[in-house]
Amino acid sequence: MRRHLLLTIQYRGTRYHGFQVQKNALSVAQVLQDAVERVFGERLDVKGCSRTDAGVHANRFALTLRTNAAISCPAVTRALNVNLPDDIAVLGCREVPEDFHPRYSCKGKRYIYKIWNAQVKNVFLSDLALHWKYPLNTERMNESAQAFLGAHDFAAFCSAGGKKEDTIRVVTKASVIRQGEMVQFSVTGNGFLYNMVRIMVGTLLEISRGAISPDSIPAILESRMRSMAGPTAPPHGLYLDEVFYDEADLFEEK
Repeated sequence: MRRHLLLTIQYRGTRYHGFQVQKNALSVAQVLQDAVERVFGERLDVKGCSRTDAGVHANRFALTLRTNAAISCPAVTRALNVNLPDDIAVLGCREVPEDFHPRYSCKGKRYIYKIWNAQVKNVFLSDLALHWKYPLNTERMNESAQAFLGAHDFAAFCSAGGKKEDTIRVVTKASVIRQGEMVQFSVTGNGFLYNMVRIMVGTLLEISRGAISPDSIPAILESRMRSMAGPTAPPHGLYLDEVFYDEADLFEEK
């Protein structure tokens, strides 16, 4: 019987050009397919919940594959992890209905962005968090981030490479918190445009340093002009943190 398996994985995106298979660059999907081929004895197609840019990480990423193999889900998890490099791990595996799609069945996602806010860089975080040596007003950033909440046209927070005609998205949660020298921006929504989270971060950084007014985000959203928002923050601080398949999870406090 053909089985439809949902895998939850995490990966450190430093040496990969995103999740999607690339013609001339190493991707997470390619490495995963290599491991799948060794375990299942055939090269199976994998479908991911999202594309991620080069250097972006994932704490929890969802993908599916179809197989006739009778190997149990716990055995799939163990076998794949044996065949994967140290920067990719399978967290779990379960069977899902035939019509389940990791991308189109998704109700929303949570992203986080990590900033190491200290004068001196942290060599252990050089590819895992943005080093920002200037003071950050996290209270101001958090207050400004609340303007992202709700349904808005986020065209001003989308890079030119984005292909979405519908740029309206719903953000249900947004926060900026500090824990020592680590500052983290977290945002949950029903969907995100190309580079949307990284532009949000770049805008909040500009707000912190006074280059953009703290109350200007509503006007930036209204403008629909990319030039009104801040720069696109580098990819290495960004993590896909969670993928939601139950709409209630978008609003649940976690």
